[in-house]
Amino acid sequence: MENENSPADIDLSVTIGRLTLPNPILVASGTFGYAREMARLVDLSRLGGVVPKTVTREPRPGNAPWRTLETAAGMLNSIGLDNDGIDAFLQHHLPYLQTIGCPTIVSIAGRGVDDFEQMAAQLDSSNGVGAIELNVSCPNVSGGVDFGTDPEMCREVVNRVCSATDLPILAKLTPNVTRVAEIAQAAADGGAHGLSVINTVLGMAVDWRRKRPLLGNGMGGLSGPAIKPIALRCVYQVAQAVDIPIIGIGGIATIDDVMEFLVAGASAVQIGTANFYDPTATMKILDVLPSALQDGGYSSVNDVVGQIFK
Repeated sequence: MENENSPADIDLSVTIGRLTLPNPILVASGTFGYAREMARLVDLSRLGGVVPKTVTREPRPGNAPWRTLETAAGMLNSIGLDNDGIDAFLQHHLPYLQTIGCPTIVSIAGRGVDDFEQMAAQLDSSNGVGAIELNVSCPNVSGGVDFGTDPEMCREVVNRVCSATDLPILAKLTPNVTRVAEIAQAAADGGAHGLSVINTVLGMAVDWRRKRPLLGNGMGGLSGPAIKPIALRCVYQVAQAVDIPIIGIGGIATIDDVMEFLVAGASAVQIGTANFYDPTATMKILDVLPSALQDGGYSSVNDVVGQIFK
C-alpha cells in the first residue's frame, strides 16, 4: 500500500482513556528502575511513557536470593516487589520522574483492596502522575496474584481504585489463568481505562544435582522472547473481548515485534526484558517506527491497531 506521507508526517500519538502518549513505545515496570538509572543510555524524553518499578504501601525487602536467572530465550525473576514504599517513592523518585519529559505511569501493588485504594488516593493528589497501572498479577508475591486470577476480585479492586482517583487506570493482567478474556472483561466492567497484557508467566528452574529450585522463592516470572507467542495470543483474545485500549507486553525487542502486537490489537507496547540486554532497544525501535508505519501504508499508529480483525 502506497503512503504519500513522509515518516515525519506519521501521527505516533496514542490515547489511553484520558492519557495521551506521544508514541506507543513505553518501558515496563521492573525493567527500567525509576528511569534515573537509564538516563545515560536512553533519551528519556523520546519515550512514549515510563512505568517505574512497582511500589507498595509499605517498604518490602523482596524475596530471598537467587532472584533472577537466565533461561533459554528468557529470564526468570523472583524479586518479590522489593521497594521502599509509596511515601519514599513520592519523596525521592517522583520529583525526578517529573523532569524526564515523558508521561509517568505509576505501578502499584497491594496486599488488599484497601492498599490499592489508599495508594491511588495518594497518587491522585500528586503532580506528575499520568496514570496508574494496577499490578494485580505479580506471580512471585503471595496474595497479589489472586486479584488477577479471580474476575470478581479484579473488578472490585479496579472499581475501588477508580472511585479513589481521577487518574486513568490500567489493569495489568496475568497469563496464568484459563480464560484471560474473562479477567479482562471484569477489569473493564470495574472501570479500567486500559489493560496491560501480559505480566510474566509462572515458571521454575531446578538444580537436579542439589535437588532444589534455583530461585530462592522456588518459582518466578518468566519473561523475554520465550513468552512472546503467549503474549500475542492474550492480546488477540483480550482485543476481541473488550473495547478499551490494550498495552501489549511480552518478549518485545524489535520493530517487527511492535508491529505484530499493534496488528493483534494493542494500541501501545511496553519493552521489558530487552532493556537488560540491550538498553537502547527502545531508541532503535523509535528510530524506525515512522518508516515502518509508512511502509505499511499507515498515517498513524491508530490505523494499525487491530488490523488482524479487519
